[in-house]
Amino acid sequence: MKKENEEKLEKVEEQENVEQTTATDEKVEVEDKKEAKKNDKLEELKALLKAEKEKSDEYFEHLKRNMAEFDNFKKRISKEKDMMYNTILASIVAEILPVLDNFEKALNAETADSSYKDGMVMIYGQLIDTLKGQGVEEIDALNQTFDPNFHEAVMHVEDENFGEKEVVEVFRKGYKIGDKIVRHAMVKVAN
Repeated sequence: MKKENEEKLEKVEEQENVEQTTATDEKVEVEDKKEAKKNDKLEELKALLKAEKEKSDEYFEHLKRNMAEFDNFKKRISKEKDMMYNTILASIVAEILPVLDNFEKALNAETADSSYKDGMVMIYGQLIDTLKGQGVEEIDALNQTFDPNFHEAVMHVEDENFGEKEVVEVFRKGYKIGDKIVRHAMVKVAN
């Protein structure tokens, strides 16, 4: 009986070992499943993070493009505003220039009243200063080489005393604002 008991005890121990091994294997399997789930969740979160980063980078690039477009828009509007201002100013100045021409003719007329003439010279000076303050410049023409961009030739004279295409007389002064010609100088050109 002793042998039988030993065998039974061995079988019980063996069964307990099998059960323990099975339980340990089940525990390991459960832990492996938990670890796999954690890894899957981690991979899922990494993929989600990568997708969100790509989306964020796309938004950032879009923002940079929009900022560059807005900067270009501001520059273009500023340039257009300046051009419009110069165009309007040139239009107003063009209408004032005949008055200025008549003013100059009146100043060149003989008068007996010197105080009247002095007053007119002062007013003329104010008008010229006001125009200069707005960027209006007289086009230098006399004794210059004829340039069709600035001068309008209305007469031609053959004279050996002057150089080729030299402006010898100015009939009407020309004016410009910056690079914009308000009125060409009306001139007589030699040779």
